[in-house]
Amino acid sequence: MKKDYKIHLFAVTTVVLWASTFAFTKIALEHFSPSSLGLLRYLVASVTLLVVMLIKKIPFPDFRDIPLFFLTGAFGFALYTQTFNRGNALLTGATASLVMASVPILTAVFASVFFREKIRPLGFAAFVVEIAGIAVLTLWNGVFAVNSGLFWIILASVSLTSYNLLQRKLTKKYTALQCTAYSILAGTVLLLFALPGAVKELKTAPAKPILSFIYMGIFSSALAYVLWSLALSRARKTTDVTNYMFLSPVLAPVISFLFAGEIPALSDLAGGIIVLFGLYLFFRSNQEKEAVKST
Repeated sequence: MKKDYKIHLFAVTTVVLWASTFAFTKIALEHFSPSSLGLLRYLVASVTLLVVMLIKKIPFPDFRDIPLFFLTGAFGFALYTQTFNRGNALLTGATASLVMASVPILTAVFASVFFREKIRPLGFAAFVVEIAGIAVLTLWNGVFAVNSGLFWIILASVSLTSYNLLQRKLTKKYTALQCTAYSILAGTVLLLFALPGAVKELKTAPAKPILSFIYMGIFSSALAYVLWSLALSRARKTTDVTNYMFLSPVLAPVISFLFAGEIPALSDLAGGIIVLFGLYLFFRSNQEKEAVKST
């Protein structure tokens, strides 16, 4: 029970930190380009994690596992950052949010194939309810737009799904800190093509955009991904953790209100209630499974 409590705590804390990136990204993009922001954010995360690794005297990974960490770095950071930014620039925010809400479902489908993690019918019903909540939240006042940006957003969702599955595999051999640090370091290396532009923009950057990417590098990246890996390493099923990703669009308006003064809309409240009901159904599904095992 104590272990389960920590899994939920780590997952929820991660999603809260990820949701905060919407407000801080908006501030940072007032000065930095998407590529420069991605590199600067993960440079801060890399330095933070390297300091922690040096203090804790954590060794580097086995040489044969380095290509695998470059895959997680590409899927979770370099490729994801580029595809998401491209798609977000071409689509409405409503469309992008709705497509990205497919990540927990894609993760569940692939986890059932590769890890043989079964989802009960009530669990799938919970996914449907959660998607409906995201649709209400994003499309109430938005417009579902379809153009070439849809391809990039779908690629971003597949990329993030691949990261979740690879992290689940790697946490069987490495600690959460090692998995996160090696992946972010590899992703940062892959983003170094943006270094010249980032340096140029940094020279004239105001304080707020700089503080924003520093916050995202330390908290939304380094700390959040360590907690995410901890949750994945302790969970019985990958979906026990990734299902919390449905909370991100619900939490984002609240955090935007606290830090940017944006007033949440009625759709945020209605969609949020539906998503929370879907999460309740998912937990009931897990409880039913445990009850069946104990009888």
